[in-house]
Amino acid sequence: MIFKHVPFVRVLAVSAPLVLATSLFAQGEGEEAQPSFLAEVFDYDKAGPIGYLIMLMSVVAVALIIENFMTIKREKLSPPDLLDELEALFDGENFQDAVELCEQEKNYLTNVVGAGLSKLGHSFETMQTSLREMQTEESVKLFQKIGWLSLISAIAPMMGLFGTVTGMFVTFGKIASSGGNVSPSVLAGGIKMALITTMLGLSVAIPVGIAFFTLRNRVIRTSTEINAITEDLFERFRAK
Repeated sequence: MIFKHVPFVRVLAVSAPLVLATSLFAQGEGEEAQPSFLAEVFDYDKAGPIGYLIMLMSVVAVALIIENFMTIKREKLSPPDLLDELEALFDGENFQDAVELCEQEKNYLTNVVGAGLSKLGHSFETMQTSLREMQTEESVKLFQKIGWLSLISAIAPMMGLFGTVTGMFVTFGKIASSGGNVSPSVLAGGIKMALITTMLGLSVAIPVGIAFFTLRNRVIRTSTEINAITEDLFERFRAK
């Protein structure tokens, strides 16, 4: 399971239910039980459908973050053993075996090397053009892969703002229907919905945005390193 590689996620998965349970049932001695903060946030009547949509987005975002952090790294995109095998085949000029290896093992490195080897027998400039086109294509795939996180981090605060507007609409609707004579307790529901959805939107947008920029930097660094490796592999064809 992927969680064994993410200790923090395991700790969070174990501790979150305990914190939630403690928050839901905690109350002072001799005092009447009051709804906890988390209980109110997860109350459908207070968070509303917009609040629950934001929560659903947060679940999707967590899954994407874990998956991207597990797959977008040098060891996955350019396995060291595979790189050593390709270098040995290139040194021995066993290019047909290298082509077959690239067809069997599909990843960033082999896709780029395979694209270069597909122009074997052509000029070095032709091989280099094919190589760089595939480098660009593979980099774009990685940026598209993490692009969903950018989308979520942008949509979440907008959803929160939409919830805020909805909550204020409900509040002012009650004021208008009562002719202005309305108690604060009647208005509290709409105002609370506005505040909860805004808080949920920001709570999702901030960490997801941080994760996106972290992954973007990793994509740039990793793709640059792999591109340099493939350029060096094909440099031997320049003299030929």
